[in-house]
Amino acid sequence: MKRSYKRNDFIGLTDTPKERSFVYALGRGFELLRCFGTDERFVGVAELSRRSGIPKPSVARLAGTLVKLGYLDFSPVLSKYSLGVGVMSFSHVFLSSLHVLEKLRPSLVRLAEYAQATVSINMGDRLSMVCIDTMRGDLATDMRNEIGARFPMAATAMGRAYLSGLTEAKRNALIEKLQVEVPAWPGVDAGVRQALHDYKLQGFCVSLGEWRKGVNSVAVPFTDVDGNYMVINCSATEFILTKDRIDNDIGPRITNIVKGLYVNKYNKFYRY
Repeated sequence: MKRSYKRNDFIGLTDTPKERSFVYALGRGFELLRCFGTDERFVGVAELSRRSGIPKPSVARLAGTLVKLGYLDFSPVLSKYSLGVGVMSFSHVFLSSLHVLEKLRPSLVRLAEYAQATVSINMGDRLSMVCIDTMRGDLATDMRNEIGARFPMAATAMGRAYLSGLTEAKRNALIEKLQVEVPAWPGVDAGVRQALHDYKLQGFCVSLGEWRKGVNSVAVPFTDVDGNYMVINCSATEFILTKDRIDNDIGPRITNIVKGLYVNKYNKFYRY
Protein backbone atom coordinates (compact mmCIF):
# COMPACT_ATOMS: atom_id res chain seq x y z
CA MET A 1 0.00 0.00 0.00
CA LYS A 2 1.39 3.37 -0.96
CA ARG A 3 1.65 5.99 1.69
CA SER A 4 0.96 9.64 1.10
CA TYR A 5 3.36 12.04 2.79
CA LYS A 6 1.40 14.89 4.26
CA ARG A 7 2.39 17.20 7.05
CA ASN A 8 -0.53 15.98 9.15
CA ASP A 9 1.36 12.69 9.52
CA PHE A 10 4.16 14.41 11.35
CA ILE A 11 4.67 16.42 14.51
CA GLY A 12 5.03 20.12 13.71
CA LEU A 13 8.42 20.44 15.33
CA THR A 14 8.62 24.16 14.63
CA ASP A 15 5.28 24.65 16.40
CA THR A 16 6.04 22.50 19.44
CA PRO A 17 6.42 24.56 22.63
CA LYS A 18 9.97 24.44 23.95
CA GLU A 19 9.93 22.12 26.92
CA ARG A 20 12.82 20.75 28.90
CA SER A 21 11.56 17.21 28.33
CA PHE A 22 11.58 17.50 24.53
CA VAL A 23 14.89 16.91 22.77
CA TYR A 24 14.53 18.40 19.30
CA ALA A 25 17.45 16.52 17.72
CA LEU A 26 16.04 13.20 18.92
CA GLY A 27 12.55 14.11 17.75
CA ARG A 28 13.81 15.04 14.31
CA GLY A 29 15.71 11.78 14.04
CA PHE A 30 12.56 9.77 14.65
CA GLU A 31 10.64 11.92 12.19
CA LEU A 32 13.08 10.89 9.47
CA LEU A 33 12.32 7.23 10.15
CA ARG A 34 8.63 7.98 9.52
CA CYS A 35 9.41 9.31 6.04
CA PHE A 36 9.89 5.88 4.48
CA GLY A 37 7.02 3.95 2.92
CA THR A 38 6.31 0.81 0.93
CA ASP A 39 6.16 2.59 -2.43
CA GLU A 40 9.93 3.02 -2.62
CA ARG A 41 12.88 1.74 -0.65
CA PHE A 42 15.49 4.45 -1.19
CA VAL A 43 14.91 8.15 -0.46
CA GLY A 44 17.36 11.02 -0.95
CA VAL A 45 18.17 13.92 1.35
CA ALA A 46 16.09 16.45 -0.62
CA GLU A 47 12.98 14.25 -0.48
CA LEU A 48 13.50 13.44 3.19
CA SER A 49 13.69 17.17 3.83
CA ARG A 50 10.46 17.77 1.92
CA ARG A 51 8.58 15.02 3.71
CA SER A 52 9.77 15.88 7.20
CA GLY A 53 10.03 19.65 6.94
CA ILE A 54 13.57 19.45 8.33
CA PRO A 55 16.31 21.51 6.56
CA LYS A 56 18.56 19.50 4.23
CA PRO A 57 21.80 20.11 6.18
CA SER A 58 20.13 18.78 9.34
CA VAL A 59 18.69 15.81 7.43
CA ALA A 60 22.17 14.87 6.19
CA ARG A 61 23.62 14.94 9.71
CA LEU A 62 20.72 13.07 11.26
CA ALA A 63 20.70 10.44 8.52
CA GLY A 64 24.44 9.90 8.96
CA THR A 65 23.93 9.32 12.68
CA LEU A 66 21.07 6.88 12.04
CA VAL A 67 23.27 4.95 9.59
CA LYS A 68 25.95 4.52 12.25
CA LEU A 69 23.30 3.30 14.70
CA GLY A 70 21.95 0.76 12.22
CA TYR A 71 18.51 2.32 11.76
CA LEU A 72 19.23 3.54 8.22
CA ASP A 73 21.34 2.14 5.38
CA PHE A 74 23.09 4.28 2.78
CA SER A 75 23.49 3.34 -0.90
CA PRO A 76 26.68 4.87 -2.34
CA VAL A 77 25.47 4.03 -5.85
CA LEU A 78 22.17 5.90 -5.47
CA SER A 79 23.32 8.38 -2.81
CA LYS A 80 20.05 7.64 -1.01
CA TYR A 81 18.95 6.14 2.28
CA SER A 82 16.73 3.20 3.22
CA LEU A 83 15.51 1.79 6.52
CA GLY A 84 18.05 -0.45 8.25
CA VAL A 85 17.44 -3.81 9.87
CA GLY A 86 17.77 -2.15 13.28
CA VAL A 87 14.22 -0.81 13.10
CA MET A 88 12.87 -4.38 13.03
CA SER A 89 13.74 -4.85 16.68
CA PHE A 90 11.28 -2.09 17.64
CA SER A 91 8.31 -3.72 15.91
CA HIS A 92 9.17 -7.19 17.21
CA VAL A 93 9.41 -6.06 20.82
CA PHE A 94 6.27 -3.93 20.51
CA LEU A 95 4.09 -6.66 19.02
CA SER A 96 5.44 -9.29 21.41
CA SER A 97 4.43 -7.11 24.34
CA LEU A 98 0.77 -7.05 23.24
CA HIS A 99 -0.31 -10.28 24.91
CA VAL A 100 -3.94 -9.72 23.99
CA LEU A 101 -3.12 -10.48 20.34
CA GLU A 102 -2.41 -14.10 21.19
CA LYS A 103 -5.65 -14.33 23.16
CA LEU A 104 -7.71 -12.77 20.38
CA ARG A 105 -6.24 -14.54 17.37
CA PRO A 106 -8.20 -17.86 17.59
CA SER A 107 -11.53 -16.02 17.80
CA LEU A 108 -10.63 -13.64 14.98
CA VAL A 109 -9.39 -16.45 12.72
CA ARG A 110 -12.75 -18.17 13.19
CA LEU A 111 -14.52 -14.88 12.46
CA ALA A 112 -12.51 -14.34 9.27
CA GLU A 113 -13.33 -17.84 8.06
CA TYR A 114 -17.01 -17.54 9.00
CA ALA A 115 -17.46 -14.10 7.43
CA GLN A 116 -15.11 -14.82 4.50
CA ALA A 117 -13.61 -11.43 5.18
CA THR A 118 -10.41 -9.71 6.27
CA VAL A 119 -10.24 -9.20 10.03
CA SER A 120 -7.60 -6.98 11.58
CA ILE A 121 -6.52 -5.42 14.85
CA ASN A 122 -5.53 -1.77 14.59
CA MET A 123 -4.21 1.07 16.74
CA GLY A 124 -4.31 4.84 16.35
CA ASP A 125 -1.18 6.80 15.44
CA ARG A 126 -1.67 10.57 15.28
CA LEU A 127 -4.37 11.04 12.61
CA SER A 128 -4.11 7.56 11.11
CA MET A 129 -4.86 3.94 11.99
CA VAL A 130 -2.15 1.27 11.82
CA CYS A 131 -2.74 -2.46 11.33
CA ILE A 132 -0.91 -4.58 13.92
CA ASP A 133 -2.39 -8.00 13.08
CA THR A 134 -4.52 -9.43 10.29
CA MET A 135 -6.19 -12.66 9.19
CA ARG A 136 -8.28 -13.57 6.15
CA GLY A 137 -11.02 -15.98 5.15
CA ASP A 138 -10.51 -18.15 2.07
CA LEU A 139 -12.57 -15.83 -0.14
CA ALA A 140 -11.15 -12.58 1.20
CA THR A 141 -9.48 -10.55 -1.54
CA ASP A 142 -8.43 -7.42 0.36
CA MET A 143 -4.63 -7.46 0.43
CA ARG A 144 -4.25 -3.92 1.83
CA ASN A 145 -4.66 -4.85 5.48
CA GLU A 146 -1.04 -5.86 5.99
CA ILE A 147 0.75 -5.42 9.31
CA GLY A 148 2.10 -1.88 9.43
CA ALA A 149 -0.31 -0.53 6.81
CA ARG A 150 -1.80 2.89 7.55
CA PHE A 151 -5.41 3.94 7.00
CA PRO A 152 -7.25 7.27 7.25
CA MET A 153 -9.02 7.75 10.55
CA ALA A 154 -12.06 9.76 9.49
CA ALA A 155 -13.22 7.70 6.47
CA THR A 156 -12.81 4.16 7.79
CA ALA A 157 -14.89 2.08 10.17
CA MET A 158 -11.82 1.35 12.28
CA GLY A 159 -10.99 5.05 12.59
CA ARG A 160 -14.55 5.95 13.50
CA ALA A 161 -14.66 3.18 16.07
CA TYR A 162 -11.40 4.50 17.49
CA LEU A 163 -12.95 7.95 17.86
CA SER A 164 -16.15 6.54 19.33
CA GLY A 165 -14.40 4.66 22.12
CA LEU A 166 -12.39 7.63 23.36
CA THR A 167 -13.43 9.77 26.26
CA GLU A 168 -15.36 12.85 25.14
CA ALA A 169 -12.47 15.22 25.85
CA LYS A 170 -9.93 13.17 23.87
CA ARG A 171 -12.39 12.58 21.03
CA ASN A 172 -13.24 16.27 20.68
CA ALA A 173 -9.55 17.22 20.70
CA LEU A 174 -8.77 14.69 17.98
CA ILE A 175 -11.75 15.72 15.86
CA GLU A 176 -10.57 19.34 16.04
CA LYS A 177 -7.21 18.25 14.62
CA LEU A 178 -8.91 16.22 11.88
CA GLN A 179 -11.06 19.19 10.92
CA VAL A 180 -7.94 21.31 10.43
CA GLU A 181 -5.52 18.78 8.94
CA VAL A 182 -7.73 16.56 6.73
CA PRO A 183 -8.77 18.35 3.51
CA ALA A 184 -11.57 15.84 2.88
CA TRP A 185 -13.16 16.43 6.29
CA PRO A 186 -16.35 18.13 4.98
CA GLY A 187 -17.10 14.97 2.98
CA VAL A 188 -16.69 12.59 5.93
CA ASP A 189 -18.00 14.71 8.81
CA ALA A 190 -21.54 13.33 8.52
CA GLY A 191 -20.23 9.77 8.48
CA VAL A 192 -18.20 10.36 11.62
CA ARG A 193 -21.20 11.85 13.44
CA GLN A 194 -23.37 8.93 12.35
CA ALA A 195 -20.72 6.47 13.55
CA LEU A 196 -20.69 8.08 17.01
CA HIS A 197 -24.47 7.68 17.13
CA ASP A 198 -24.33 4.07 15.90
CA TYR A 199 -21.73 3.14 18.49
CA LYS A 200 -23.94 4.36 21.31
CA LEU A 201 -26.89 2.35 20.01
CA GLN A 202 -25.24 -0.81 18.67
CA GLY A 203 -21.72 -0.96 20.03
CA PHE A 204 -20.02 -0.92 16.61
CA CYS A 205 -19.26 1.46 13.74
CA VAL A 206 -19.79 0.98 10.01
CA SER A 207 -18.34 2.29 6.76
CA LEU A 208 -20.26 1.36 3.60
CA GLY A 209 -17.97 1.94 0.64
CA GLU A 210 -16.93 5.36 1.94
CA TRP A 211 -13.20 4.72 1.94
CA ARG A 212 -13.03 2.12 -0.83
CA LYS A 213 -15.91 1.80 -3.24
CA GLY A 214 -17.56 -1.61 -3.06
CA VAL A 215 -15.98 -2.53 0.29
CA ASN A 216 -17.94 -2.48 3.55
CA SER A 217 -16.45 -2.57 7.04
CA VAL A 218 -17.53 -2.84 10.67
CA ALA A 219 -15.33 -2.14 13.70
CA VAL A 220 -15.39 -2.25 17.50
CA PRO A 221 -12.92 -0.54 19.90
CA PHE A 222 -11.60 -2.01 23.13
CA THR A 223 -8.89 -1.49 25.73
CA ASP A 224 -6.99 -4.44 27.21
CA VAL A 225 -5.93 -4.77 30.84
CA ASP A 226 -2.54 -3.24 30.06
CA GLY A 227 -4.21 -0.06 28.82
CA ASN A 228 -3.59 -0.66 25.10
CA TYR A 229 -6.40 0.89 23.08
CA MET A 230 -7.21 -1.03 19.88
CA VAL A 231 -9.89 -1.65 17.27
CA ILE A 232 -11.09 -4.91 15.71
CA ASN A 233 -12.08 -4.35 12.08
CA CYS A 234 -13.84 -6.68 9.63
CA SER A 235 -14.04 -5.79 5.92
CA ALA A 236 -15.18 -7.48 2.72
CA THR A 237 -16.88 -6.71 -0.58
CA GLU A 238 -20.39 -5.32 -0.36
CA PHE A 239 -21.75 -8.59 -1.75
CA ILE A 240 -20.28 -10.61 1.13
CA LEU A 241 -20.60 -8.05 3.93
CA THR A 242 -24.01 -6.50 3.35
CA LYS A 243 -25.50 -3.85 5.61
CA ASP A 244 -28.05 -6.36 6.90
CA ARG A 245 -25.35 -8.92 7.69
CA ILE A 246 -23.28 -6.28 9.48
CA ASP A 247 -26.17 -5.12 11.64
CA ASN A 248 -27.61 -8.52 12.50
CA ASP A 249 -24.64 -10.87 12.45
CA ILE A 250 -21.02 -9.71 12.09
CA GLY A 251 -21.28 -6.50 14.15
CA PRO A 252 -22.82 -8.29 17.16
CA ARG A 253 -20.28 -11.12 16.82
CA ILE A 254 -17.35 -8.71 17.10
CA THR A 255 -19.03 -6.97 20.04
CA ASN A 256 -19.38 -10.33 21.81
CA ILE A 257 -15.71 -11.12 21.17
CA VAL A 258 -14.76 -7.85 22.86
CA LYS A 259 -17.13 -8.50 25.75
CA GLY A 260 -15.45 -11.85 26.29
CA LEU A 261 -12.09 -10.20 26.91
CA TYR A 262 -11.21 -8.35 30.06
CA VAL A 263 -13.62 -6.90 32.60
CA ASN A 264 -12.37 -5.07 35.64
CA LYS A 265 -13.48 -5.64 39.22
CA TYR A 266 -16.26 -3.07 38.84
CA ASN A 267 -17.65 -5.07 35.90
CA LYS A 268 -16.96 -2.22 33.53
CA PHE A 269 -14.81 -2.17 30.43
CA TYR A 270 -11.64 -0.15 30.52
CA ARG A 271 -12.06 3.16 28.76
CA TYR A 272 -9.14 4.93 27.10
